[in-house]
Amino acid sequence: MSTETYQKSKELSFEKTQDLIKRRKAVVANGVSIFVPSSVMEAHGATIIDANGNELIDFAGGIGVTNAGHCPPPVVKAIQQQAEKLIHACFNISTYEPYLELSEKLASLFPHGDSTKVMLTNTGAESVENAIKIARQATKRPAVLCFSEAFHGRTMMAMTLTSKINYKTDCGPFAPEVYRLPFPNFYHDGHGLSEDDFAEQELQKLYDSTHTLVDPNSVAAIIIELVQGEGGFNIAPKAYVEGLRAFCDEYGIMLIFDEVQSGFGRTGKWGAYEHYGVTPDISTWAKSMGSGMPIGAVIGKQEVMDAAAVGTIGGTYLGNPVCCAAAIATIKYMEEINLNQKADEVAKIVNDRFLKLKAKCPAIGDVRGLGAMQAIEFVENGDPNQPDADTAADLTKACLKRGLILLTAGTNKNVVRVLSPLVISHEQLNKGLDIIEEELLKITN
Repeated sequence: MSTETYQKSKELSFEKTQDLIKRRKAVVANGVSIFVPSSVMEAHGATIIDANGNELIDFAGGIGVTNAGHCPPPVVKAIQQQAEKLIHACFNISTYEPYLELSEKLASLFPHGDSTKVMLTNTGAESVENAIKIARQATKRPAVLCFSEAFHGRTMMAMTLTSKINYKTDCGPFAPEVYRLPFPNFYHDGHGLSEDDFAEQELQKLYDSTHTLVDPNSVAAIIIELVQGEGGFNIAPKAYVEGLRAFCDEYGIMLIFDEVQSGFGRTGKWGAYEHYGVTPDISTWAKSMGSGMPIGAVIGKQEVMDAAAVGTIGGTYLGNPVCCAAAIATIKYMEEINLNQKADEVAKIVNDRFLKLKAKCPAIGDVRGLGAMQAIEFVENGDPNQPDADTAADLTKACLKRGLILLTAGTNKNVVRVLSPLVISHEQLNKGLDIIEEELLKITN
């Protein structure tokens, strides 16, 4: 078989997908962006079946939502059984068991100090909104510190905290009293320093900000993603996070960890913060918590959570019983199959393959990850400050034609991240990585 024939046989047809996208453009607001021009009719495990009947390998996972796989049978069954009994009552009106059972489980998985309390939400952005409200009430202070390259959602406070301008064009005025620090990005700003020395340098910027940015006695909270999701899988150095904890303790500031994308096994632990040995005052969760059902949580120290006045947190659908049932079943399933171990296996395979690929491809400036949050960053001339978005975009397009769904990330869209379901087989994972390698070498050679 000739090379030309081989390539043609590997490219898929997307005619019906294109028809769906045409219908979408006619009726759905343009602001609802299309990250990948794919479609889905059904899905299981790490496989998506599109409108043409193509079997696509899913390296996006619904943006980190399907850690336990698409449609895990125990979760589907739990949803069906709960829907037959109770779909909605509003927890503010009638107390029901699934909300309590899930909250108790979350408090046991993610203890915040001696006593932990929980509130349930619908989304990650809603978790962030409520975490800030709680922190402000706990401290009686207005200001919030966040970081460059951060993504915390698209509701008004969350959007204000989000760094990337493209997510907030013409949406202002934004929430007041939000101040931004540079994220401690070792690859971009380390400049030959050791990681600990770099962390010390970045912590000095934090302390300097108390003179030039905002009075620390006016700061209610510092919110940080330990591994930035949309920002490009940038990992906060351990010493920096330890320093953040000390800074917050010194000034009575609430430390908030946004674990929306990094939670529930993605880093090889239930939460990324377990890698750091640092306990936050408040944390935010969602995405893989319910295998795709809309549910999230705010978890925090009891005295902090109880600082919120009655009526200031809550909502009509928060902790919906069907979503709670899905989350309870998801967590149980994760425990039964030891999802954290599966994440470690995925992490090793992907990291090893990416490091080998970096040796073949000068366009890869960095390979990084915490657990199965693995990414490659494309740069020009080996320079971290010369982002190469074209290669990342060309790669995702080429991979889709071969049956692999892949996502970019980063402020400059020059990072490719892997968010495959953690239940993916080694065979399917390696097949996806083969496609990445083959297509990238074609693009860059």
